[in-house]
Order: sequence, then C-alpha cells, then structure tokens
Amino acid sequence: MMTKLSAMLALTTAMALATGAMAQEGEPIKIGVLHSLSGTMAISETTLKDTVLMMVEQQNAKGGLLGRPLEAVVVDPASDWPLFAEKARELLTVSEVDAIFGCWTSVSRKSVLPVIEELNGLLFYPVQYEGEESSKNVIYTGAAPNQQAIPAVDYMAEELGVEKWALLGTDYVYPRTTNNILDAYLKGKGVAEGDIFVNYTPFGHSDWSKIVADVVALGADGKKVGVVSTINGDANVGFYKELAAAGVSADDIPVMAFSVGEEELAGLDTANLVGHLAAWNYFQTAESDANTAFIEEWKKFIGDEDRVTNDPMEATVIGFNAWVAAVEKAGTTDVDPVLDAIVGVEVPNLTGGTATVLPNHHLTKPVLIGEIREDGQFDIVSQTEPVPGDAWTDFLPESAKLDADWPGKDCGMFNTETNSCVQVQSNY
Repeated sequence: MMTKLSAMLALTTAMALATGAMAQEGEPIKIGVLHSLSGTMAISETTLKDTVLMMVEQQNAKGGLLGRPLEAVVVDPASDWPLFAEKARELLTVSEVDAIFGCWTSVSRKSVLPVIEELNGLLFYPVQYEGEESSKNVIYTGAAPNQQAIPAVDYMAEELGVEKWALLGTDYVYPRTTNNILDAYLKGKGVAEGDIFVNYTPFGHSDWSKIVADVVALGADGKKVGVVSTINGDANVGFYKELAAAGVSADDIPVMAFSVGEEELAGLDTANLVGHLAAWNYFQTAESDANTAFIEEWKKFIGDEDRVTNDPMEATVIGFNAWVAAVEKAGTTDVDPVLDAIVGVEVPNLTGGTATVLPNHHLTKPVLIGEIREDGQFDIVSQTEPVPGDAWTDFLPESAKLDADWPGKDCGMFNTETNSCVQVQSNY
C-alpha cells in the first residue's frame, strides 16, 4: 500500500513539475503599442491601437507565436512628443517588450528614435512620411515620397493636364520635406519656379480666403492649376469649404491630398470634397478577397458596422505579419536575429498583392489614386504595381548619393560617392 501511494505521489509531483515547465515555456511574448489615446492625435491613433489588438487576438487564436501567447502592452503618449520617448523607454525597460508598434507624426517618431536605437528596440512605423531616414531599429511600413507624392504629381500632370502647382501644407517636418522634394522634382521636369506656389499654415488654421485667392490667381494665364495638399487635421475642413465658397470645383482646380483618408472623411459633410483626390497605398474600396475578409473581421472586432478602414491600418497589419514571419524564421523574438530574418520577408497586402521588406527597411507598396465620393469612400482611378520604397530621395542632391542597406552594408546612410557610411542622420 505504501509503495503504491509513494508511486502515486511521485507521479503527481512529476506531473506538477512538467506542468510548471510548460507554463514557463508559455510565458507571454509582449509587444508594445505606442499610440496616442488622448490629445489631438487620438482620433487617428486609437484606431491603430485597436488594429494591433485585433491582430494579437487573431494570432493567439492561431496558437500564438513560437508556442507562446502574445500580450499587448498599451501605453498612452497623449499626443505629447517628448512623452513618446518616455513611454518607449518604459516599454523597453520596464515592460520588456520585444517589438513596438506605434507613432503617427514624424515628430513623435523622431522623438522615439534615439531611445529605440540606444536600447536596441524594434519599432514598426505605419504612416506615410517624408523619407530621408533609415534606422536599423525601425521598419517603415508606410509610404516614402516615391510611393505617394511623386506618383501623385505624375498622375496630375499626365492625366489631368496640371501645369502650375500649389504646394499647401501644415507647418511641420513632413509637409516641408515632402514639398522640398516635390519642388526639386517639378523643376527637374521643366516646371518654372514661378509656376510653383508654396504655402505653410499652422495646425488648425481656419482662414483660407487669402490662400485660396492666391491659388485661383495662379491660373489667370489659362494654365491648369493643381493643389498638392499636405494639410493635416481639421484645417482641411476650412480649406475645402473655402474652395467651394470661391466657386472652385474639382474640375477647375483638383486637390491631391496625402493626409485625407477614410478616417478623416468619416462623419464629415463631403459635399465640398467630392471629385477631389487622395494618394495612398490602400483604400477601403480595394477589391480583393483579403480586403473583404479584413473589413469583415474589423467590423466584427470593433463591434461597429460604420467603422471604416484606412491606409495606416493596412500598414499596421503588414508590419505585424512581417514581424510574426521574421520571428518564426529566426526562432526567437530577440531583436538582432529578427532584423536579420525580416529583410526579404514577403507578406500579403490588402489590395491583392504582397509587400516585401527591403534592405533599407522600407517596403514594396502599390500606389493608388482615389477620387472622393459623397459617402466618404474613394473610387480608385489609378493603381500601380508595387513600388520599392526609397529611404533617400533621388531629387535632393545631398540625398541622391545616399543609400541604405542594413544586411549588406550595416548602414542606413551609405555615401555611394565616398563608399563610406555616414553616421549622422539627415536633418531634413
């Protein structure tokens, strides 16, 4: 009897030890979510937080990653740029996350960058931006200028016959750098300096009468005028209203926006916007099985049939899936092996193709031009094959000679003239 009892106790102890070992192996893999949930950017960034949470839920339903569940650690940098850096440090040192999905504005990314590099973290940045950057510790899943701004200008010139250009932007780094690139590009195409009008306004600018009058005056000589808009946030409402008040239609002066998407149009009166354009790499109206499934999953997850999808959401999904594929390939969540594994990873996009992670840590992305509809969605009027993202533009002299190649040259700013790696990032 004692022998049998001893055997049972031994078996129970062994089972308990085995269960404990399994639990240890099954500790969650933590990922950070660094998006503003309050302040001026919350309206855009909260959606991306929810997108990451949906992806985590779906991955866990598939069995997790490397046999372990994923756990999202959500923080709120509250639209405060220095706070982004503090929260990034907290995620990496206190929560010990293996990757961070976050940031929206370039100034928030620039704030986080020194922290990520110092602590050898990994950031997936999901929004179109001005380029002129390639960090070992960042995967840029949004568009570079050659994947949005340059093709959009080409479309306006070739398809709409635009000859004179109004480059209108909010006064911060993304519009200024993008417009510097476009100014150089247009002049390289033979556009005269006098045929390019550049103007910047503060966040929340509301009085557009003088600026619209200046834009209209550009066409006094009969040449076709087009607006390239890097105006951000609610300033767009006043701008489009002023165009309509001045009797300017999309046929008269088309506006091509880089910061107006489905999320921004939701709930707005679109009467003044119909027919104007936007350039992105994804629209909700893209026709593909992957997009149909994603929209259905999103509405179910968020519990709201009226919620829309948009381009930064697709970039978030691509980044998440690329990270999962790289972790599986590396067999670990450690940053250096994951970075070695991620270059060349190819994952589905939502427009029916695939996205490949390039040696410069940017992606291949198709360029879509959409025409705004009354329902706040877009009719897709142009779509390219996937375009490789260019970290350093070819249209600014100091950048044209720079290349980025992390697996080959271990460098984000390789000077092709001196064959040397520049250690200091550009200040564009």
